[in-house]
Amino acid sequence: MSSGSPLRGAGMSSGSPRPHADPGTAPRPERRVGAARLDGLGTTVFTEMTALAVRTGSINLGQGFPDTDGPSSVIEAAVLALRGGENQYAPLPGVPALREAVFEHQRRNYGLEPEDVLVTFGATEAIAAALLALCDPGDEVVVLEPYYDSYPACIAFAGARRRQVTLRPPEFALDADALRAAIGPRARVMLLNTPHNPTGRVLDRAELELIAAACVEHDLVCLSDEVYEHLVYEGEHIPPATLPGMAERTLTISSVGKSFSFTGWKVGWCSGPADLVAATRTVKQYLTFAGGTPLQHAAAAALRLPSTYLEALRGELLGRRDRLCAGLVAAGLRPFVPAGTYFVNADVGTDAAAFCAELPERCGIVAIPTSVFYDDAAAAPTLARFAFCKREEVIDEAANRLAGLPSAQLRQ
Repeated sequence: MSSGSPLRGAGMSSGSPRPHADPGTAPRPERRVGAARLDGLGTTVFTEMTALAVRTGSINLGQGFPDTDGPSSVIEAAVLALRGGENQYAPLPGVPALREAVFEHQRRNYGLEPEDVLVTFGATEAIAAALLALCDPGDEVVVLEPYYDSYPACIAFAGARRRQVTLRPPEFALDADALRAAIGPRARVMLLNTPHNPTGRVLDRAELELIAAACVEHDLVCLSDEVYEHLVYEGEHIPPATLPGMAERTLTISSVGKSFSFTGWKVGWCSGPADLVAATRTVKQYLTFAGGTPLQHAAAAALRLPSTYLEALRGELLGRRDRLCAGLVAAGLRPFVPAGTYFVNADVGTDAAAFCAELPERCGIVAIPTSVFYDDAAAAPTLARFAFCKREEVIDEAANRLAGLPSAQLRQ
């Protein structure tokens, strides 16, 4: 489809008959359907790779969702809410029980006292609504790359421009000079993700202090995506809102999906200063307003589970991370062991995009080339991302399939 101008305002009302085409005249340009902000977005890599997994019957280590359910007590809480008449619209801010559970969670885990909480359809809606609420056309959003694929789309929808700070393998460390260079006079928002998808980095205190200082100096709002906050295996998760000068400028975003293995529920939230939450709520009311009422009640039950649940989940995922890393090493790949999240990146020794495209047919495994999460195509051309949030027997089978290919063949 060409990018010709839409056929509008051509001096014809909608009710006028169309003139017959004159064979001797030049054809009109093809009508553009999509808005310019959609250019370059296309179908998400997750949709493509999941469809490839289904078509080829492959083990899907591309998309980050568990293959087991979360706690049965939380599922039962959803059933009780369904049967107890909690099936109509929730209040716009969210079910009171869940909002209060988020307040308690932030207080108990981090000593934070957010002024307000807004429940959203997953963390993704919170990010989208916040960017639409906070950015005017031409504003700039500073974002760490590689980044979750909804970030550039939501920035584009807001009419803003992204200014990336590149995290490069193998350390994926924050570069202070790159951070300073990315902050221009139109910078409005710092969009963070820690623990970080897709690298598995957990930003340390020194890195977060650099970010906090930059936010204070340039009066930036910080959108902090912390959906993997409880899935940390080395180091500690430090919410940016806990740092000096940041509580009043940070909108903290999380969800029940990753920490409690209910990714399909799409129950998320944001918390922080009343003015930031209110601005986000103003947008959200015109997107989805409210919904998922019984699942919100169940999410409240999840947040009130004993800490032993999350400790056990971390232990299980740590074992699966190490199991997958060992399998990747045995297959001749070089994994970068992540400190958090669901994902491990491995150097496949060749063009990872081609490697991942061929892998389903070669051994029945789907992975994602890490380069699709970068603007800088040269930053990680040989890295592939694998998800380890799967049952041990699935990880073992994937390792066996990879091992069936000679190392030299894998790395060609």
